[in-house]
Amino acid sequence: MTAAQPEVTGQGGATAGDPVIVGVGLAYFVIVGAIGYWAARRTHTAESFFLADRAVGLVAMTLAAMSATFSGFAFIGGPGLFQQVGLGSFFLFLSAAVSIAMTTWVLAKRMRLLAEIRPVVTIPDAIGVRYRSRLAQGLAAISILIGVLGYMATNILALGIVVDAIFGFGFGWSLWLGMGTILAYATAGGILAGIYTDVFQGLIMMVASLLVFLFALDHGGGLAEMSTRIVVADPAFLSPWGHLPPQTAFSFFLVFGLGLLGQPHVIHKFYMLKDPRKLKWFPILVTLAFFLAGLLWFGVGMAVKALVVDGTMAPLSNPDDATPAFLLGFTPLPLAALVFAGAAAAIMSTVNSFVNVGAAALVRDLPKAFGLPVRRELFRGRIATVALCIAAAVIAQFSGFLVAFLAIFGLGLFASTLVPTLAVGLNWEGATRAGAIASLGTGLVVTLTLEAVAFFELYELPGGVTASGAALVTSLLVFLGVCRLTRDTAAEVLDPDIRGIMRM
Repeated sequence: MTAAQPEVTGQGGATAGDPVIVGVGLAYFVIVGAIGYWAARRTHTAESFFLADRAVGLVAMTLAAMSATFSGFAFIGGPGLFQQVGLGSFFLFLSAAVSIAMTTWVLAKRMRLLAEIRPVVTIPDAIGVRYRSRLAQGLAAISILIGVLGYMATNILALGIVVDAIFGFGFGWSLWLGMGTILAYATAGGILAGIYTDVFQGLIMMVASLLVFLFALDHGGGLAEMSTRIVVADPAFLSPWGHLPPQTAFSFFLVFGLGLLGQPHVIHKFYMLKDPRKLKWFPILVTLAFFLAGLLWFGVGMAVKALVVDGTMAPLSNPDDATPAFLLGFTPLPLAALVFAGAAAAIMSTVNSFVNVGAAALVRDLPKAFGLPVRRELFRGRIATVALCIAAAVIAQFSGFLVAFLAIFGLGLFASTLVPTLAVGLNWEGATRAGAIASLGTGLVVTLTLEAVAFFELYELPGGVTASGAALVTSLLVFLGVCRLTRDTAAEVLDPDIRGIMRM
């Protein structure tokens, strides 16, 4: 089944392929190409390909973490979700902002110091050395690979939509043009290219979000006026839960709050920080970045809902068309072009982060799990990058329903497998090898089962509870329960140097 191309022609007559939009899009591709070329000249080892030589500054890491967390969802999915379910969508957004700041205290310092005392490059590496277990490392690598494939396919699908909105080439050609660009700079420049594309994209995201928010207020008649019109037509929209059941809103908060502590494409970046002493400023900087980026989410969602309510804009057949329709119909073309370029940058940088993490799991963690030697990591990492990109692009083009399923499955899988073993395990000396293996296995099986049952509508969990939330809670309970039963083995799997880091 091929994915359908969305309607992106605005109410004001602007269309995809307009010379202004194309010009800004071309400028963006030139800048991304320059970043990739610059990064490629500095990428000569596996450490530079996967860890950017551990030389990334705090501001760059902050923008990269924010960009990788939000990706194109802040531009496309977020406003669409908001105008569909109302304020309930903010349980996802606000929890993400809190969670990414929490990682400073829970994970960031320990992971960065771990990279100083052990040759760790990946998230499964950290799990392997924490529990002295190749099996735990291998299970973590499998969960990351499955989740990465789904997330990459989803983002490449969104990239095809955005590139088509810029150039008007048609969805299929646009998808492969975007994927080819990612492939070129990700293969050559590794994570270094991704980090500084993240920086470029993060700056665009914050500036564009502020400007679009101001235009949204202007066209909607101000926040008070929009709220009044919306409440008259749809009283539940601006209630605390919006159109979501309270249990679903809480599940969103749980999964996107605790769950982000297990998102490998975000927490992997902590290995790369040049000076861990500057981490104390990370919560303030990342909260500010999230706030600015979230203005577009809120502004466009409110404005589109108000415009549809009063008949100025036709109802949307697809909620994800909210941002393209508003930009092309109600904002100056240069601003629309800037946002489309920002969305493309967001998606590309996030795909780069995912493919880098996935390639590392494929060429480093799985061989180590089977006791095989790890050789020629840089060369094999580049080959794995090509293979993963092509596989994800094929899935995105020909299996629309599978993309949606894999994306949902990936989020829940990362949370249910990595939060207990990594976020809890690096903070609790009582964690055991058996607990980690049981939790990883439970996360894989329960997440796949519950998400498949929910996606194919075979069974609906009671009370609006999400499958990913239930899987995360189940995995955490299994982890704690098995660790309790095997508590006598906790000391034997915790090396003195790892214990020292955990006590700092």
